[in-house]
Amino acid sequence: MRDLFHDELDEIGAGVAEMIRLVAVAMEQATGALLDGDLNRAERVIEADGRVDHLRTDLEDRAFQMIARQQPVATDLRVLVTTLHLVADLERMGDLALHVAKIARLRFPELAVPEEARDVIKQMGDVAHSLVLKVGDVVDGRDISLANAIEAEDDSMDALRRKLFTLVLSPRWAHGTEAAIDMTLLGRYYERYADHAVAVARRTIFIVTGERPVPAPNGVSPLT
Repeated sequence: MRDLFHDELDEIGAGVAEMIRLVAVAMEQATGALLDGDLNRAERVIEADGRVDHLRTDLEDRAFQMIARQQPVATDLRVLVTTLHLVADLERMGDLALHVAKIARLRFPELAVPEEARDVIKQMGDVAHSLVLKVGDVVDGRDISLANAIEAEDDSMDALRRKLFTLVLSPRWAHGTEAAIDMTLLGRYYERYADHAVAVARRTIFIVTGERPVPAPNGVSPLT
């Protein structure tokens, strides 16, 4: 019976890994669609979001069933309960990639990102992609040291968002209110994507150690 239980736990872990892969691809593709004005890529991101939503629902259902049937304790219970929160973070990361893709689609055939903001947006996309890949390694290997190191990379995303605000608020900004709103939203989407990646890493620390991490930055609580 316990072997079956741990087989089911492994299957849930594989589902979480698949969610991480999907949200990584989604943000990478959404950033490409945004910078290249690629409508087809944007549409693919939008269509693929349903897969992330479905996985969250499936993993939640399976976790609840295991808790009800098996009445796990100690680490096993901590894994299942934390997974319920973790998949919510990942689903939200998918939603944020979806929002980026929708801005690319909304402005097509024009480019949504003005020339002077392209480098910042590209860097934000690169940081987001790097963070989510590290999160995959953290979850797969239960790597506490890497989970702690993710914090520094999240700080670089915050700095990029501030840089983007500086561009938008500059007297030299010549692209009007609509583009300024787009950039403000994009900055928020990338920042929140990074915040949820940090939350996933912190939840993994809780799974391994049983210790509650300090609250995540910018209001993303790692255990709520």
